[in-house]
Amino acid sequence: MTALLEARNLTRHFRLARDGLFGPRPVLHAVDGVDLAIAPGEALGLVGESGCGKSTLARLLARLLDPTWGQVFLDGRDITRDSAARFARTAQRRAIQMVFQDPAESLDPLMTAFELIAEPARLLSGPMPRTALRGRVEDAAGAAGLAADLLARLPHQLSEGQRARVGIARALVVGPRLLVLDEPASALDVSVQASVLRLLDRLRREQGVALLFVSHDLNVVRLLCQRIAVMYLGQIVETGPAADIWENPKHPYTRALLSAVPRLPGDGAPPVTLEGEPQGPVDPPPSRCRLAGRCFMEQPRCRTEAPELRNLACGRAVRCHFVE
Repeated sequence: MTALLEARNLTRHFRLARDGLFGPRPVLHAVDGVDLAIAPGEALGLVGESGCGKSTLARLLARLLDPTWGQVFLDGRDITRDSAARFARTAQRRAIQMVFQDPAESLDPLMTAFELIAEPARLLSGPMPRTALRGRVEDAAGAAGLAADLLARLPHQLSEGQRARVGIARALVVGPRLLVLDEPASALDVSVQASVLRLLDRLRREQGVALLFVSHDLNVVRLLCQRIAVMYLGQIVETGPAADIWENPKHPYTRALLSAVPRLPGDGAPPVTLEGEPQGPVDPPPSRCRLAGRCFMEQPRCRTEAPELRNLACGRAVRCHFVE
């Protein structure tokens, strides 16, 4: 199937301040050469430890941040030709919408739920009669499971789950084809998380909205997503069908990551741990595997040659010299 959104060699570096008066400025490699595709109506989970670059990658794909180099294609059209600021004024901005991690922080406390949901429609859909705007807002609120009698309330008058639904409705009101969700349920209670996740799955199945779901909760990703992409120190190290990765992880980091998921005694293989200190994302050696120094499969080659992301059978791809 033709990709709805595709990233090719997507990279974002940040130059840091010099340590002293002279010498080159160090470079933080937040996202480094990512290739990734999302199909229409697909839910793709992006997982990895804190600081690995997940949120930066999400903002690059949502075109809220400009890449250092690389490209993002929407329906085969390069949307990185325009800056993020210019892309925000194009018609394609409506196709990709982002739902942020903490709804309490991302909602203006002085605007009602109706005004918050209506704002993207006013900015991206152009002038429309107030009756049409109200109908669109009520439709988006209904799709997000938000009762119409809550639209007159301010954010502090809403519960955590209701604020999360306002954030989702804000994204839905312009009719997006892809929702980029940066840990949208991490700040919610478990019972509220479950209702929000059911809502997202229903939107994908009934409306065909594709989801990029960024999370550190592997159990949630396994239940919601058809495919998983695992990220480590700015690079994608493994991708594949969620069930296959969960049952048979190929990359050593993926094995360690899944091993950290709480399980019942005797359920699954013995735990896998990564020893040693992780490399930093600042000026990483280009000819070295980023997991070198921690990997239980490490060989001398890993310290002299950086592995490429290799395609395997059945839709799997792994960045490791010794995946076989």
